[in-house]
Amino acid sequence: MPSSSDLHDPAHEPGREPGREPTGRTPYALDRRRFVGYVLGGATLVAAADLVLVDAPPAGAEIPTVPQIPEVYDLNDMLTDAARPTANLIKVTINEDGTASFELPRAEVGQGITTSTAMLIAEELDLPLDRVHVTLAPARPELLFNQLTGGSNTTISTYTPVRVAAAVARLALLEAAAILLGDTVGGLVAKGGVITAPGGASVTYGELAVKAAASGDRAVEVQLKSEDDFALVGQPTNRVDAVAAVTGAKDFTTDLDVPGALPTMVCRAPTLNGTPVSVRNQAQVESMPGITHVAQVSTGVAVRAETFGQCIDAVRALDVAWKDGPVAGESDATILRKVRAAQLPMPRLPDTPLAQTVSGDFTFWFRSNSAMDTNSAIADVRPDGATIWAGLKSPIVAQQQIALKLGMAPDKVKVNVVTAGGSFGRRLFFDAALEAAEISQAMGAPVRLMWHRADDARVGRGHPLGTCRVQATVVGTNVLAFNQSLTCVETDFRHGLGEIITAAAADLPAGVGNLGFAETIFTLTQEVPYDFGAVVQTLVETDDRFNTGSMRNIYSPDVRVAGELIVDKLAAKMKMDPYQFRRKFQRNPRLLAVLDTVAQAGEWGRAMPAGTAQGIAIHKEYKGVSACLVEIDTRPATTGREIRNAVTGPRVTRVTFAIDVGLAINPRGLEAQMQGGINDGIALALTSSMHLRDGHFLEGSWDNYFYTRQWNTPPDVRVIVMPSEETVPGGAGEAGVAASFAAVACAYARATGTMPTEFPINHGQLSFEPKPFTPPIPQSPTDGLELTS
Repeated sequence: MPSSSDLHDPAHEPGREPGREPTGRTPYALDRRRFVGYVLGGATLVAAADLVLVDAPPAGAEIPTVPQIPEVYDLNDMLTDAARPTANLIKVTINEDGTASFELPRAEVGQGITTSTAMLIAEELDLPLDRVHVTLAPARPELLFNQLTGGSNTTISTYTPVRVAAAVARLALLEAAAILLGDTVGGLVAKGGVITAPGGASVTYGELAVKAAASGDRAVEVQLKSEDDFALVGQPTNRVDAVAAVTGAKDFTTDLDVPGALPTMVCRAPTLNGTPVSVRNQAQVESMPGITHVAQVSTGVAVRAETFGQCIDAVRALDVAWKDGPVAGESDATILRKVRAAQLPMPRLPDTPLAQTVSGDFTFWFRSNSAMDTNSAIADVRPDGATIWAGLKSPIVAQQQIALKLGMAPDKVKVNVVTAGGSFGRRLFFDAALEAAEISQAMGAPVRLMWHRADDARVGRGHPLGTCRVQATVVGTNVLAFNQSLTCVETDFRHGLGEIITAAAADLPAGVGNLGFAETIFTLTQEVPYDFGAVVQTLVETDDRFNTGSMRNIYSPDVRVAGELIVDKLAAKMKMDPYQFRRKFQRNPRLLAVLDTVAQAGEWGRAMPAGTAQGIAIHKEYKGVSACLVEIDTRPATTGREIRNAVTGPRVTRVTFAIDVGLAINPRGLEAQMQGGINDGIALALTSSMHLRDGHFLEGSWDNYFYTRQWNTPPDVRVIVMPSEETVPGGAGEAGVAASFAAVACAYARATGTMPTEFPINHGQLSFEPKPFTPPIPQSPTDGLELTS
């Protein structure tokens, strides 16, 4: 896919070793703060962070006159504050071969955080990037809320602790080198893993690893490198795992070599969350080639075999009596009626003939949360303990809940976090890991569980069906009030904040606990980025029978789309250009900058043929701001084009996206994140949804769940990473979705002359023949070679 990016190259002055003297910046900027960290006792040098500031910034920041809650305290503030008390448990180790090691207490799911974290460590240590090895930490209950990956919070919450730990290690190396080389710390220069004295004598980090080690813990004071002195951070950098990923050398869960762990799959009920009653032909299936075990578990009937192909054959052969699931007989239409019945009434209009109303009522259908790396886990459960391997974003609560399921003490269950190929929020839950543990215990053997694509689509987690209503009150050229109400099927937050206490709180009966979490997340993330007078945003959640989760960007895509479509209607009512309207009413100078940037770079207002149009939208979240301008083609020649097994329809032909994320650790990784978010937004607007019929979802694989494919991907994509005055990073993982979705919706409305009210717009057209529900998974394809021409 052709693309270009404008990457901010921050100026940096030559480094001053090792004191890093002031660069003229304010004494209260982050680069002038001094921190206390720890050198920990051990065989080699181990350094840990603390977040005790020696120089604290002054209080008294200005507050907006009428702030919305996320402007004062948002979800990232909450997650960062929750992680802060255990920041001193994050450790950087210097090894005898001169490398640095770090166990990242977060999950790498393709977002590139192992690369950006390695960059931070390499920067503070003055060490080459390829000498820093970042792995994923296993479940560590002592970290409490500090091992939850979500909300685009990883870099925000770990940015300072990781740097402090690395700076502590660097100082300890310098102190050890000063003794060895007979010089002062101030006279030494650390560069490239070597410390050099003025006379030319030098010593490597590896040679110092043991000498710098401490016999016991000791506190030290360090000052972090100024961003003006950054040599690596802020530079476009290839991912450290890129070559392994594209060559197939990268290990995901099902690639791991765990002795005795054989392929395992599950036969599931034909209705969502149905449960098994009995197996009518167990002996027959057990006698099939390669089958070692058949076991009935809470979620279905599991089969274990020598190959996954044999598992598929056995699942298809099983004859199971089922109890229907809780949504048997339900469909999109019946669920939508229940959601609408739960809607809050919109506020009454002011009693004046001068006030007018602009409103909209939007429906968002169920969407799948499947990742390219299917749900999977390896479990080896024995009488005296268990070991689990899986891609997990909340491994602590996974460990604790698995222990409960197995009847074991939590310390008898080891949970290893494995790199996963995608998540989009679904790996906050540990469905596969819990299921694998139950199966392994039932069979008395280690299992390599893999969900089939049909399992992922039909019983996996997704984005709930919902409605969003907007009502704006207008007098002349002013918006007096803006009311927005989102009503939807419940979004499941029963993983809590990543440990069992808040998970149990979220699981309080009748959905009361989960609703509290939902309201908190909604309140801390949703913000109307315009001066629209009295702004009210509400959330109502109903129906807890579905498998849902925090699908990428959670509430923001739907809320932003509804809001931005009404913004275009307001602009039309006031006879203003949509871009100029946004310029007038936006409430943040950073937003204005990204808005102006995409308008200029994307050539807003240029002449376009009938049936094509531009759309523009903005979004503010995760300590950052973004704007997107798209061009869409809805002409018959485009919408009617035919591609085998494809959903074509309107095509987005050009995207210009600008983001100010604060300090961009790796602009190249940030660009890739935004490209993914753009494709998500296109899919949500045009093609991607689930169809509920008679208690089950019809989609049974990626070939009939129509995420953005190559034939719908824009041939012209430009991502602009804005220079920022912010000295700390914001979140990036989810930041590209909402503005992209909204811009596509606005472009479609302008191209067709009709504002869309259902998303994706093609949901009413079933563009595939559903695969059978009994057997629950389709036969493996045999026509692959015939379709390669």
